[in-house]
Order: sequence, then structure tokens, then C-alpha cells
Amino acid sequence: MAMYRLSHGRRLLCCGHSYLSIALSGINPPPTSNQSNNFLHSLLDAPNFFEFTLRNSSSRHQFYNSFHLIRPFGVYQTLFGNSHISTLASKENEQKPKNNGSSKPDQSWIDVYLPQKARPYAHLARIDKPIGTWLLAWPCMWSITMAAVPATLPDFKMMALFGSGALLLRGAGCTINDLLDQDIDRKVERTRSRPVASGILTPFQGLCFLAFQLSLGLGVLLQLNNFSRVLGASSLLLVFSYPFMKRLTFWPQAYLGLTFNWGALLGWAAVRGSLDPAIVLPLYASGVFWTLVYDTIYAHQDKEDDVRVGVKSTALRFGDSTKEWITGFGIACIGSLAFSGFNANLGWPYYAFLIGASGQLGWQILTVDLSSRADCNRK
Repeated sequence: MAMYRLSHGRRLLCCGHSYLSIALSGINPPPTSNQSNNFLHSLLDAPNFFEFTLRNSSSRHQFYNSFHLIRPFGVYQTLFGNSHISTLASKENEQKPKNNGSSKPDQSWIDVYLPQKARPYAHLARIDKPIGTWLLAWPCMWSITMAAVPATLPDFKMMALFGSGALLLRGAGCTINDLLDQDIDRKVERTRSRPVASGILTPFQGLCFLAFQLSLGLGVLLQLNNFSRVLGASSLLLVFSYPFMKRLTFWPQAYLGLTFNWGALLGWAAVRGSLDPAIVLPLYASGVFWTLVYDTIYAHQDKEDDVRVGVKSTALRFGDSTKEWITGFGIACIGSLAFSGFNANLGWPYYAFLIGASGQLGWQILTVDLSSRADCNRK
């Protein structure tokens, strides 16, 4: 009985070898007589065959229909386990772009420390991404510092008040933007996971949260003098209208500059009770030019999605000339800061630090890779 099984097994193996030879004959040149009698050679050559069958559907079907004859001896499983089919599959997986959930937000401290119900609102206000708050707060701090009495420190209480206001107003602006742009956000890879666009929060919940933030912001504004209250409240017109600009013009970044740098006017007014146009207007202009630099770089992340969705940006307007444009804006930014400092009678340390700032801005423009989303975000 054992001899019968062994003889039957040899016939099966030889039959399997014949089918392998037939299948391989369409791939490689006909084997020599010595090779055709060497089943071991077929096993060694099988990985090339398997790699071919992954790319050739007719050969794959012929192989599967034929190779079942040698399954009882486990050769089929052994070949698939030890051949470089697994290597080929792993290489194909490596070549495929990895999807690490790019449409989902990266986990931040919000997802670790805040209660479950508070997390969507915190994400809506972007409180885990403080760069936006800093960009809104810096012009305020510049203005408050320049408005200080010469040879004295700036009003730190006022700076803390404006820092709180920047956090609240930035969160309110993000909420307004997400409510008005929810249809666009769903079509853009970077924004489709935002709370309103993804459906985690309803528009009504977003509106309630907006009212809450604006109420707190009003409490901050009421701490200022009457002139500053009117000036601060007038900025809401810019905040509410900004999301529409990307539908109307290729210059929404310029409009964002007018909005984000309103603190350059408000900070001075909060300290002095009025405005000095010779100082605050160049300071305000420098902030607008600065915003055109960093937000144009930022807009290059979404340029493919913007074209598909139909919204506009300076990244699309400038195209391959972007670096020339933002270089000009950078020079205008530094020049406006120098002019404002000159009119404010600031000493040489101001200009020394301004030279350092211009070097950093020049490095940023020179080294940014506008074709890389990651580098645009980092810069």
C-alpha cells in the first residue's frame, strides 16, 4: 500500500511538473532535456512563474486550474509560503501610497485629556494648533509694545488680555469658516475630517459654540476704552466676510491679512486711546504683507483640491512665480516694519532684531518646497 501511495505520489508530482512546464513555456524559452527531467529546477524557477502570474490573468487561471493535482503533498502551500510571492506582495504594498488616515485628524492632547463631549468643540476652535493664535496675537503685541512710554516696559496686563482675545477670536473665526465652508471642506483631503464637515457636530451646535466664543470675546473687549471697543467690534465685519473671499477673488490671502492684523491698530488704540497713522498704518501694512507670505505658502498645500473644487487662492494666481511674489511681499513687510519703527523713534536694538527677522524670513522663502505639502505646512 505504501509503495502504491509513493508511486501515485510520484505520478502526481510528475504531472504537476508537466503542467508547470506547459505554463512556463509561455513565459521562458523551452527548457533543456536535463532541466525538464529535474523537478527541483521547476521548484527553483517557480518564484519567477508566480511573479508572472500575478500580472498575467490568463496564465494565473491556467496555473490555478492545473496546480491542484499536487496539493495533497502540500507543495502548493509550501511554494506559496516560501516563494517570493510574499516578497512581491510586500513590495507592491510598499509602493502603494500609505494611507495613515490622512483624512482623519492626528491625535492631539485634546483626544487624550479632554472629556469626550468637549473634544469636537476644541477641534472646531483649533486650540490644539496654537500657530493661528500666535499669528493673530503678534501684531497686537507689536502695537502694544510700540505704544508704551519710552524707557518703560509694555503693559503686560494688556498683553495678556489681548492674548486671551486672540485665542477666542481665532476660535470664532475658525468656527465661522467651518460653518460657511462645510460643503467645500468635505471635498478637500486636509479639511474633510473637521467636526462640522464630517458630521460630528451639527451646524446648530456650531452656531451655539460660536455665540459662546463671541460672548467671551465681548467680555474681553469691554475691558478696553470706548474707542477701542468700536474699533474692535468693527473687525467682525472682516471676520464674517473672509470665508466668501476664496469664491470671489484670487487674493483671499490679502483679505486674511487685513483681518488677522487688525490688532496692529487695536493694540495701539487700547494703550493710547487713539491712532497715530504714521506708526500704526505701516505696522498694519507690514502684517498684511507678512500674511501674504505665509498664507500663500500654506495655500500651496491645497492647490490641487482648490482647482477641483473651484475656489481661488494666491497659490493658484502666482503659480510657478510664487517665490518671486512672496519675496517681494517679504521685502515690503520688513521695509514697512522699519518705517514704522523709524516713525516711532525706536533705537538701534529694534533694527538689529529686524535684521535677524529678515534673515529668518528669507530662509523660509528660499528653502520652502512648494510641491511638498509637508514642507509648506512646516514653513
